[in-house]
Amino acid sequence: MPGIATLEFNLMQRELTVGHTLADTAPVLAALGQIGMAAVPVEAAAAGAEPAAQPPAAQRKWWLMGLAGASAVAAEAVAWGAGEESAPVVIALALLAIATGGLETYRKGWIALRNFNLNINALMSIAVTGAMLIGQWPEAAMVMFLFALAELIEQRSLDRARNAIRGLLDMAPETATVRHADGSWATRDAKSVAVGALARVAPGERVPLDGRVIAGQSSVNQAPITGESIPVDKGPGDPVFAGTINESGSFEFEVTAPAADTTLARIIHAVEQAQGSRAPTQRFIDRFARVYTPAVFAVALLAATVPPLLFDGLWVEWSYRALVLLVIACPCALVISTPVSIVSGLAAAARHGILVKGGAYLEESRSLAWLALDKTGTITHGRPAQTDFEPVNGADAGVARRLAASLAARSDHPVSKAVAEAARRDGVALAEVEDFAALPGRGVKGTMAGREYHFGNHRLVEELGLCSPALEARLAALEEQGKTTVLLVGDSRVEALFGVADTIRNSSRQAIAELHGLGVRTVMLSGDNEHTVRAIARQVGIDEVRANVLPVEKQEVVEKLLGSAGKVGMVGDGINDAPALARADIGIAMGAAGTDTAIETADVALMDDDLRKVPALVRLSRATAAVLKQNIALALGIKAVFLVLALAGEATMWMAVFADVGASLIVVANGLRLLRR
Repeated sequence: MPGIATLEFNLMQRELTVGHTLADTAPVLAALGQIGMAAVPVEAAAAGAEPAAQPPAAQRKWWLMGLAGASAVAAEAVAWGAGEESAPVVIALALLAIATGGLETYRKGWIALRNFNLNINALMSIAVTGAMLIGQWPEAAMVMFLFALAELIEQRSLDRARNAIRGLLDMAPETATVRHADGSWATRDAKSVAVGALARVAPGERVPLDGRVIAGQSSVNQAPITGESIPVDKGPGDPVFAGTINESGSFEFEVTAPAADTTLARIIHAVEQAQGSRAPTQRFIDRFARVYTPAVFAVALLAATVPPLLFDGLWVEWSYRALVLLVIACPCALVISTPVSIVSGLAAAARHGILVKGGAYLEESRSLAWLALDKTGTITHGRPAQTDFEPVNGADAGVARRLAASLAARSDHPVSKAVAEAARRDGVALAEVEDFAALPGRGVKGTMAGREYHFGNHRLVEELGLCSPALEARLAALEEQGKTTVLLVGDSRVEALFGVADTIRNSSRQAIAELHGLGVRTVMLSGDNEHTVRAIARQVGIDEVRANVLPVEKQEVVEKLLGSAGKVGMVGDGINDAPALARADIGIAMGAAGTDTAIETADVALMDDDLRKVPALVRLSRATAAVLKQNIALALGIKAVFLVLALAGEATMWMAVFADVGASLIVVANGLRLLRR
């Protein structure tokens, strides 16, 4: 059509995207109507509009199918029991079976033939019509019934794959309890709630929108978003996500995103986009089918004409064989095997908090040979924590810790904050600090109970002239472990030392071990110093390290790895990782829940901070690839066997139907197995 530039099909979501330069979409809708496709613009569908022509209700379809099946069986029984005398009854029963079960197939077949498209409906229409013309009435009826029944079952199976994604939409409540300006609470449509509004969630309810807790405490099940199996405690300042389940207490939260832009909405949008992008295997199968179907149609035509014309074969016999070939020939099972497997894999990943942005990334993850990992925020928590505390020179442990924490609480340095946080968590009471002063690059000092104390680094202790060989050895041992040391210094002696480090995530060791078990080698990239990076790498079990690297140098490391065999992945959590994430074959963002940029730009987004989801992705990718191979082998193998039988005259049209629709049902069921992973 003039003015139509592009057509993009999303078969799983039943959406067609039309690129055009037309003034309005009326001609597009009219053209779609001419080929029997009742279409509604997406915006109108969202507003509740329905297509002009609806297919029969599901219950009515099953009633018609039952009538078609009964008529087809009756036609077979009468023909077998009464012989030639029953021909009018057999014909009537067969026509009833074809009319109740096959009119939709004929309608679609006529549209396909009119547009020179040899799809399954066209091939089946030709085969059934041919069977009737050569007097095979019972077989024509049974073939049409079996095909229509299999189509209906297949449609229901595919709906299961669609609903696995569509079910995400039902996670977010349609209403929210919102506070009005006069202080009263009322239920409102979640879509109408503005950012900044105050909402309330009762125990057992789902959170309606993204927000930040203002008041109250609760435990929230975040599995729908992050895949975490254990509920997460929430208090003032903590984020909450639409679709998550409030398990115990009640809380109030400030809305931070409109309904259309919640984390859940972005996940759904990303998965829908991923469904629309074709995986490499799917693209190959589509190209193969374009050649395969016309080729087999040509073989069937030759089988019907060449033996009777050149070798005195019987026209009826060879026409029948050609019709059987046509039914077997359709690449339905082959074409449908890939999208249903990919969608099932994407849905299984999304259920476990792994957002894969396309079928290509799901398929390619199985070939990961190297995985580069950022250190801070990926392997580690990304925030310092106190790991060691030792009183020295006979100082009282409780007093020393109280004094150090009192000074640390007045500082804004991350190391001091870690010491103060550990003391607060353990219930250590703080002392009053006077004459507090910061010592840039060294630490802090202050007076407590009439005595001056310093709290700072190794350099400060050296300047105060209080270092000793024993203390130097202890500090060196801690620093070799990748820890930063700070010390409490009294009037004339060091009284305590503290070790602070960015602690390793509990999941990191297991994740790296699982990756090694899958044959994936690992390299850690960090801007931190060599001692710290190597110490953490040893604890976690990472193969190689690159320390003191800038963001651009991380990208260069990934580029060098790209020359090796297999795919290269990069896992990171920050903007400084973006160049390397973009350069890798598969960029994986950590902790993407609530992060717009990560969800929009990463190839794969792990919705929480659990690195074990990376080996889980590799295993799922390998399972998906295995299912794809199984489906292709099943589809082609079954057809190859029955094509040989058909040419040899050993296959009936019944067998042909089982070869086609049976193979389709097998590959669909096999693909849906991925949903259970």
